[in-house]
Amino acid sequence: MNHKDAKLDANKDVNKDVDRSELDQSAEAKAVAADAAKADAEMAKLTADLEELKQTLLRRQADFDNYRKRIEKERFEDSKRATARVIEGLIPVIDGFEHALAAHREAEYQSYRKGFELIYKQLADHLARLGVERIDPTGKRFDPHLHQAMDRTETTEHADGTVLQVFQPGYVFHGRVLRPAMVRVAVHPNPASKEAVN
Repeated sequence: MNHKDAKLDANKDVNKDVDRSELDQSAEAKAVAADAAKADAEMAKLTADLEELKQTLLRRQADFDNYRKRIEKERFEDSKRATARVIEGLIPVIDGFEHALAAHREAEYQSYRKGFELIYKQLADHLARLGVERIDPTGKRFDPHLHQAMDRTETTEHADGTVLQVFQPGYVFHGRVLRPAMVRVAVHPNPASKEAVN
């Protein structure tokens, strides 16, 4: 082997080393690129999972808020129902007070009456603070949702359907009728009814 051949062989070995080095670097670059792509894919998956978890958390928080509001509303409604039952039990007591106050107007009962009026006023004021409204429809139009007609009087002096007299006052609690007012209602005479009577 001459010197030229030796140089060529050495150049071939160097070229092989360079090619191998380039190949190794190329393979390394491909591996790094593959790892980077894999890491990017994992990062994208983790980001998507994180976003999904955030959305799930937001939904759970909204569900919990709705549940809390519903429970608060149910508790409030239960409280109103319980209070309404207590008030319904007190309505006859109020009626008793009113009958007692109406019955004893004599002078000897004056101090007794004043005490009774004071107790009655305290009870009525307390019920009003709770939200109880008294229905006293005298002179107003008959409303079957609030009134119960116990009697009717044929007359032309009042508009048809006007409440003439209240036999027993009614009570409403937060829009719910606890007891309708028992009333006498004006009705216009019907000529057909007069003919039927004759």
